[in-house]
Amino acid sequence: MCESDIVGLKYFDRLMPLLDRLHEVGTQRDRAGNRCLFFDQYCAYILLFLFNPIVTSLRGIQQASELKKVQKKLGCPRASLGSLSEATEVFDPEPVKQIASELGTQLQPLANDRQFPEVKHLITAVDGTVIKTLSRIVQAAYLRSPTDGRSMSAWRLHTHFEVERGLPVRIDVTGAGSQGQNDERAVLRNALQGDRCYVMDRGYAAFSLFNAIVAAGSSYVCRARDNSVYEVVEQRPLSAEAAAAHITFDAVVRMGQDRKLADRPGHLMRLIFIQTTPHQKRGKHGGGTLGPRSDGVLRIATNLLDVPAEVIGFIYQRRWMIEIFFRFLKHILGCRHLLSTHPAGVEIQAYCAIIACLLIALWTGKQPTKRTYEMICFYFIGWADEAELLNHLAKLKNQDA
Repeated sequence: MCESDIVGLKYFDRLMPLLDRLHEVGTQRDRAGNRCLFFDQYCAYILLFLFNPIVTSLRGIQQASELKKVQKKLGCPRASLGSLSEATEVFDPEPVKQIASELGTQLQPLANDRQFPEVKHLITAVDGTVIKTLSRIVQAAYLRSPTDGRSMSAWRLHTHFEVERGLPVRIDVTGAGSQGQNDERAVLRNALQGDRCYVMDRGYAAFSLFNAIVAAGSSYVCRARDNSVYEVVEQRPLSAEAAAAHITFDAVVRMGQDRKLADRPGHLMRLIFIQTTPHQKRGKHGGGTLGPRSDGVLRIATNLLDVPAEVIGFIYQRRWMIEIFFRFLKHILGCRHLLSTHPAGVEIQAYCAIIACLLIALWTGKQPTKRTYEMICFYFIGWADEAELLNHLAKLKNQDA
């Protein structure tokens, strides 16, 4: 890596003032006053890693920190590999979450350009993805598991994704297991906010979670399990628009069994059936069938009683946008593997990735895409000049005109 490999650093001018508040975080134990790497500098290096495809590891960050151009533009001194590794033991990720939240407020409001104006809440897809650390390879080789209770080989990123903005707004990090407080329903219950419409797959289907969402002043659209038990209270006629959207059933229902009245929802629910293509569950490598996985009916449970059925179907369809984001996060932003095995380090990297997505949205006025991210990376490594980058961004704006 050389000086010419790192260009485009002037775009960090907008970011560095935001990071200034992080400078004193984690310095309380530095009684000797000899700390060389501060939290704002560490986050700047993580963002450099996310935006420059040449930098692919912690050692790559360390090597970039030796370049005079990087040091001058980021205001960061040379960082040793030991300081970069130790950083996750010292720094608290919470202030980085606050910066991501503040950047999100700078985005253009949705009030005048909503895809689903029938829903008053912010449509927020929720799901999790597992990301492995490089230590997993070591554990596989030596057949050993971590015993310190902190470093782990894989983590689950529980993500909240605003569908209409096309951007992540929150990530909670837990171990990759799904037991106890790591369970996706428990994590979501602890993170609920008001005025959101949570869109979820059937792994989240639980009456207690539905009750908690309603109590928080929000709504939900969730795929119900195929064996759900319900009693029809009011079956609704299907409009021509609903029929065109392959909806075959729309009713207000009571869900749950009589012998478990205490576990029933404390509010009216609506159940919508959407006809889809049946498919079989196949073996691990695609060979052989293991039995039916889908009977061709998608069952959607919601507490949105007054929204047209076809709109409910379209909202659930948009849930797949979070899967696209996970692919963007892993394969485009370089987060397929994590730089740290420490929980704080995982959270810092995850929220720096959110900041990267928000910066792309603020720079371009559009949600992050692979093509735009590639053009920004071409600029950062010197393959595209500033005029070419600006021309690409102008084309994006003209497409919306």
